Amino acid sequence: MITKFDSLYAGHVDIENIGYGGIPINDRRYDNAHLSTALSKAQAIAELMDGLGYSTFWMAEHHFQREGTECIPNVLLMALHLTHVTRNMNIGCGFNITPMWHPLRLAEDYAMADILSNGRVVFGVGRGYHTREVETFGSPLIDQDANRELFEEQVDIIFKAFNNDSFSHKGKHYTLPPDVPYRGYDLKELTLVPRPARLPVECWQPIQGGSERALAFMAKHGIQGMVGGGSAEGGAMHSVVLKWQQEHAKIGKHIDLGERLCFGFHFYIGDGKEQCMREAAKYYEENMKMFGELRLSRAMTDEQIEIMRDPLRAPTAKLPRIEDAVKAGGFLTGSPDEIIEHLKQLEKAYPGLDRISISPSLGVPKAVILEQLERFAREVMPAFKNAKVEVKQTALAK
Repeated sequence: MITKFDSLYAGHVDIENIGYGGIPINDRRYDNAHLSTALSKAQAIAELMDGLGYSTFWMAEHHFQREGTECIPNVLLMALHLTHVTRNMNIGCGFNITPMWHPLRLAEDYAMADILSNGRVVFGVGRGYHTREVETFGSPLIDQDANRELFEEQVDIIFKAFNNDSFSHKGKHYTLPPDVPYRGYDLKELTLVPRPARLPVECWQPIQGGSERALAFMAKHGIQGMVGGGSAEGGAMHSVVLKWQQEHAKIGKHIDLGERLCFGFHFYIGDGKEQCMREAAKYYEENMKMFGELRLSRAMTDEQIEIMRDPLRAPTAKLPRIEDAVKAGGFLTGSPDEIIEHLKQLEKAYPGLDRISISPSLGVPKAVILEQLERFAREVMPAFKNAKVEVKQTALAK
């Protein structure tokens, strides 16, 4: 039963001339003052959501994006700040890209955020998808096997550090502690100082391809999964949910369909589907200009990606359209009643599902994001009575 509603803001600034006919993504440039507005925009969204009964506000870690698309490089730092200007909801790291960190620095920083926020900062890990980011920090991404191998060893270390009074680790990439003398003895173990106050640590990770290896690794560590983007569309999402359940069963954890998952959608609410698709098409297209280039839309061909860079050809070319995403179930749109009906169908199909994330597409300006989130909270969330009751209890508890 759906009881929690979240939203993810990846950190885009307000941008102009968007859509397939707008400025090509690689031609965008913004000065530092405008790029910095992603921080105040995140705060405005969080403050609004906090008063409307949302459960968690998620942000994404990204670097070097002068195009204005994802402009929050340290989500732990930003999350801790937001806990000081909000009262009720959690602030989530969606996600900390571990190949760009030393695993023990990430573990320490999260532990501090957990303690200082009284448990309101939610941990998250990811492998990354921008070569400009991950490779610049000295870690592999083009070599996907090497990236996954590094990521898995790092996460193993992080959970050892979280869950043990002292620990050691010897792997391909790390020997912790190093074999060195220290104050008259040979160093054999380390203690994370401080460790998180709340154990086990709640941790989330994005699910993209949904490989058996990835899902098994998450199940082993008790990591919960966020299914979004193309993976949230129709049969792809259902396949992931089934495999997720199977991987938990292999280790003796029997979960209901949808349990320990969050289904994430881009969304646009209005008076009806047709009107919403007309208004949101430019936002969907800007999103495709960003993520199609990064091969996160697997169905796109090299020819389509090349055409998408040309604002003269792209508007009339055979490219992904919002109508296709809405039909496939990956873009949540329509009137409040239409959205409620869609979510109720999900609730019926996946009895273990208790969390939904609705997020603005790339290009949606701050004023529209705020209006959309407020309307969703007032006109959709009350249909899920348990969500409303939970919010009241949380507010009273605090």
